[in-house]
Order: sequence, then structure tokens, then C-alpha cells
Amino acid sequence: MAENEIQEKQTSRVKLYAVALIYTFSIGFSFLAIKKCVPYADSLTILAYRYDFALLGVLVWFGVCRLLGKRQEAPKDRPKSKLYLTAGFYIGFMILQITAMFFATSVEGAIVFAVVPIFAKIIARIFLGERSTVLQNVFVVVTVSALIVLIVLEATSLTMSLTGIIIMLAASISMAISNVFMRYVRGTFQPIEITRTIAIGGFILFNAIVWIRAIMRHDVRGLLEPVTHPQFLIAIAFLGIFCILLSAQFMAYMLAHMEIVQSTIFGNASTAISILAGAILLGEPLTVYHIICALLILTGVIGLSLAPAPAENSGKKLGD
Repeated sequence: MAENEIQEKQTSRVKLYAVALIYTFSIGFSFLAIKKCVPYADSLTILAYRYDFALLGVLVWFGVCRLLGKRQEAPKDRPKSKLYLTAGFYIGFMILQITAMFFATSVEGAIVFAVVPIFAKIIARIFLGERSTVLQNVFVVVTVSALIVLIVLEATSLTMSLTGIIIMLAASISMAISNVFMRYVRGTFQPIEITRTIAIGGFILFNAIVWIRAIMRHDVRGLLEPVTHPQFLIAIAFLGIFCILLSAQFMAYMLAHMEIVQSTIFGNASTAISILAGAILLGEPLTVYHIICALLILTGVIGLSLAPAPAENSGKKLGD
């Protein structure tokens, strides 16, 4: 019996880190997909179409589950407000991220977003009581620092806007709070329920915005024109299904089984993946500092994943 339990734990751990790796690569390759979409649409239109495909993926998911008879009846009388807050902060991050891009460059935004794990760690410590060891803190600092150095060296110029920094910080905090809530509701809602709520909320909000804008500009044809390009459709399908639907699903799953800081740090690794992917697939320049910083980021992520967590992190929740 003891051997079976050990084997089950090892299998669960392998599954968990497989999900984390897929999540990291999905987010990492999202930057390449966005580059493919940019010639055909602006950022808000791209985001709306991403949620279109995310919702389509949810509908297909539940349709297949119904056909296979695997749909489970959800318990009633659950606090839906917590679910809506989780999705709301996630969508709020998207809104703030887009707004910030009007005041700062994507490079400057990436620098601020690099500290999401630190924000999440602080919020989780306050509201979930999750502690961390000195070794874990060292790996977090190594990863975040290497990422910031990598982004700064990659940038040709940095002209930080105070307004942009404030909005980007708000976006980072919103994402961190959403991650904390995902862990908070893990015992009440399944990851797919969180993902479905995010997909529906984002679909309604962003489609309402782009359609109202298109009608006011008398440019509905311009809104629909991007989907006539196969390259745009393929890229946006990847962004919607993999980078919203599956990434939210994977993050919710990770947060149900990992500490906050361990889960969120994988987002930093995705930036290193995106730079390496750009060099390999798009022929973008790859320098020594790219390789050194990428190795430091991955070292921090792997080290944090393997470092033992404090025994008192047994899953305390808000309000316990």
C-alpha cells in the first residue's frame, strides 16, 4: 500500500510539472503568434478574437464531455462571488495591460510584469498564510533579476512613463490577486469552471468594446477583415485556445497543487522561452547574454520547484 501511494504521488508530480512545462511553452510561443497577428489587427481586436476562440474551445470541451457522458453535476449553493472575483481580476489584468501599452513600450511592460511572482508571494503571505524558505526566496530573486536584466539588455531605449508604470503595476497586482484567488477557490471550483468563467466574461466584454467601436466608426468591415487571412486565423486560434483557454486551465490546475510563488514563476520562464524561440524560428539575434540570462531564469524556476516548502503551507485559505 505504501509503495502504491508513493507511486501515485510521483505520477501526480510528473503530471503537475508536465502541465507547468506546457503552460510555459504555450505562453512563450504566444509572443510569436501575436507578431503574426499584428499586421492584420490592433491589440484590442486581437484580444477580442482571442476570447472568441477561447469561448469556442470551452463550448467544444463541454460538448465533447456531454457526448461522452463525462459531465458532472456541480454542487449547488457554492459562493459564486469568489469565482467571479477570480475571473474579474484575470480579465482586469488584460484590460490594464492593454491600457498600459498606450503609455509605455512592451519592453517596459515586461519589466514590470516580471515582478508578478513577488506580488503574488506577498499577497499569498498576507491572505493565505503561505510562507517561503530562504532558499526559495533566493531562487525567486535569481529568476526575477535575470529576467529584468535580459529585458533591459534587449531594449534599445527605455523612456519610462509614470502613468504607464502605475497602470502596469496595477495590471501586475491584478494578475497576482487573480492567481491568489485561483488557489483560494481550488477546493470549491474545478479549474475548467474558472476557465469557463474567464472565457465567457472576456468574450462579452471585449467583443462589446470592439463592436461598439466599429459601429461608431462605421467600420464593421474593418473588424471582420482580419479573419479573411489564414495566417491570422491560425495564430489567433493558438492565442485563444492555447494561450487563454488552456493556459488559464493549466494555471488553475497548478495553483490547486502548487504554492503561489512556484506557479507564478513559470510565467517568467516563458519570456526566456519566447526570446529563444524568436532566435530559432524567426532568425532574431541570439547573444551570449540571452543564453546566460535564460539559463539563470531556468535555474531559478527549477530550483524553486525542487526546493522544499515550509511544512506550515498546508493550504490555508482566506478567512480561515
